[in-house]
Amino acid sequence: MCNKKVIIVTDGDSIARQAIETASRNVGTRCISLSAGNPTPINADEMIKNIKKASGDIVVCMVDDRGNTHAGVGEQVMKTLLNSKEIEVIGVVAVASNTEGVNGITPDYCITRENKKVKQCVNKYGEPIEGKIFGDTVDTLKNAEVPIIIGIGDPGKMNGRDDCGIGAPITTSALKEIINNYEKKTK
Repeated sequence: MCNKKVIIVTDGDSIARQAIETASRNVGTRCISLSAGNPTPINADEMIKNIKKASGDIVVCMVDDRGNTHAGVGEQVMKTLLNSKEIEVIGVVAVASNTEGVNGITPDYCITRENKKVKQCVNKYGEPIEGKIFGDTVDTLKNAEVPIIIGIGDPGKMNGRDDCGIGAPITTSALKEIINNYEKKTK
């Protein structure tokens, strides 16, 4: 049995990858950079193998559907990770991409582009909105058993508010929320 704790981020393009790598360093977790891609370039078995090999207790990985409104490769990988007995998913960062033709989800909290934790949802730009988060890789989360889901806008972007040059603060806050939630539940 592997004791790796996993945070899934539902984005994987090159800018998101840089933000997620930066945020992972900021919070002291490992990031599976091989999982970055648009769409996700590795299958679930490869993902789990890389998670188990990574140093550290908490590992961050990325899943992406490249705009596919159906259950694309990113959602398929995420579903396998969520149901795996070999790892423990401690939370998901649900990225808003404003994809049309999807059902959307309501996360537990969102981090706005002003880096504030709110109960409202956010759009791709990290602006608070009423309703749900819509993204090409989030619908799998609708009925999934996940300890916590944190919504954010587009990692590394949000009109420069999450740029790697300033430390990807919004993505960092989302990862911190998930880690804090996990630590609270295990005390």
